[in-house]
Amino acid sequence: MDLFEYQAKELFAEYGVLIQRGRVASTAAEAESIAAEFAASGKPQVVIKAQVKTGGRGKAGGVKLAGSPAEARAKAEAILGMDIKGHTVHSVLVAEDIDIAEEYYLSFLIDRAERTFLAMCSVEGGVEIEEVARTKPEALARIPVDPLTGVDGVTALQIVRAGGLPEYAQAGAAELAERLWAVFTDEDATLAEVNPLVYTGDGRVLALDAKVTLDDNAAFRQDWAAFTDTTAVDPLEARARAKHLNYVKLDGAVGIIGNGAGLVMSTLDVVAYAGEDFGGVRPANFLDIGGGASAEVMANGLDIVLSDPDVRSVLVNVFGGITACDAVANGIVSAMALLAERGDQVTHPIVVRLDGNKAAEGRAILDEAALPVVQQVATMDNAARRAAELAAAAANGV
Repeated sequence: MDLFEYQAKELFAEYGVLIQRGRVASTAAEAESIAAEFAASGKPQVVIKAQVKTGGRGKAGGVKLAGSPAEARAKAEAILGMDIKGHTVHSVLVAEDIDIAEEYYLSFLIDRAERTFLAMCSVEGGVEIEEVARTKPEALARIPVDPLTGVDGVTALQIVRAGGLPEYAQAGAAELAERLWAVFTDEDATLAEVNPLVYTGDGRVLALDAKVTLDDNAAFRQDWAAFTDTTAVDPLEARARAKHLNYVKLDGAVGIIGNGAGLVMSTLDVVAYAGEDFGGVRPANFLDIGGGASAEVMANGLDIVLSDPDVRSVLVNVFGGITACDAVANGIVSAMALLAERGDQVTHPIVVRLDGNKAAEGRAILDEAALPVVQQVATMDNAARRAAELAAAAANGV
């Protein structure tokens, strides 16, 4: 999960990382009010920064200086609602203007290739670090961090010296690096980045920007509810999450239900390939019901998939393993009954492919149930083709 800049800075502040002061606003009037508070404290100039989870805000016009509260209102009004690389700006950070003397770069991340932690530091910050790595790789220090020893004061000083930071900035930068490491490890982050890390005119070292990515796999032991971005969550995905379903909305017409992430991913590819023969029909979602295809799980899955107005047909692709195909088939039959009881009569065609453990028994159960909307197809390729064909026909009113 990526955090907005203001969220990352709030997290930094909890760990004692020195940050640029500011508050978030969702309207131009709120931005003006915050700027007025800064002006009253002797800081008349503020920075209005678009809050989106992507880079390149400055180049896109999403970061602007304002010299008065009225100007802050106007700048915020211009930024709110902007589209920056496909991200709509719903809020802005109104932050104090900083007297910047120099800009550096500092981050901690997971080095998946080496299976360890990595510190990255450079005296050349304030620009896209990918550009520095490409054009001046010698300017970007990469220092492996032992996960058992971590980053103490001595290691932090070694990191900032390796990055080429000047001696007068090293003490402040090392202190910040040590605290940034605490953020990275304590919060189960996969990335904690400061770009730029700035040395100010009055000799401070602080985080002018902040980027944090949290590891969703650690959500069970963390309290991240405050970081949820409700404006960016698809309503169907939110409903699926509430039902503990692994669902991602796509833009096609064939609803997909499978067991196991690998199988579902393969199903998406096969449906997209088959759909080329039917006007470019594509999968409408990713939905992995996991190993338990109980009636309730299957009913919830079908409910979510069929709630998508773009869906024209559904493909249930299951390879029986620990959960046998006869249990899956019983789940489908029971799910149809449960949906009917809810008043959700299923009219979309559902193509079912069962293979693996007790596949024959599962097919027999579906045959006996004789559900009018269910069609069984023996192979994955043919099932994908049939689902694409039915979606295309439904879209054309056939």
